[in-house]
Amino acid sequence: MEQTYFRMKENKAVVITAPSGAGKTTIAKALRTAFPNLIFSVSSTTRNIRGQEIDGREYFFISPEEFREMIKNDEFFEWEEVYQDRYYGTSKNELARISGLGGVALLDIDVKGALKVKRELGKNVLTLFVRPPSPEMKILEDRIRFRNTETEKEILTRLAKAEEELSFSNEFDVVILNDNLENAIHEACLKVGEFMK
Repeated sequence: MEQTYFRMKENKAVVITAPSGAGKTTIAKALRTAFPNLIFSVSSTTRNIRGQEIDGREYFFISPEEFREMIKNDEFFEWEEVYQDRYYGTSKNELARISGLGGVALLDIDVKGALKVKRELGKNVLTLFVRPPSPEMKILEDRIRFRNTETEKEILTRLAKAEEELSFSNEFDVVILNDNLENAIHEACLKVGEFMK
């Protein structure tokens, strides 16, 4: 596994992060369309499949026990227990796959995981933080409720987490205000284009 790590140190990666409901996944999809050599890094998670998601496309869906076993075996480049028994992580094998294809990894991950990747890869990573417009918490709540995929308890947990995550925005390379999706996508594409030169 060490080989994977050192190869990643030589390659570029783009990380996009945001509080839940800020629009990062939509912007990440637009980036993949604009830059064909950006290859989506499929994260592993212990959360349940939602809607039209497919295992291995949006996420690798695994049990908490499997996830903890992978942690024990040092199989993750980064991982985080975002909520109790709700893990998310980027496996070293997934990054090795992207490296083998000669692409640039695009990681759509949580805020703390993104900061870990930034510390590990330094100048070889561009970190984008997507910020919702003001009043931030009200807009996030509306967006999360509109998705209609979580219980009331999960919504409240996500909102508390979002408030904490917003406090880290100044630690990222680029902060994109998503008050207009088209403008946010345009800004993200400009920044990624400069980084990929």
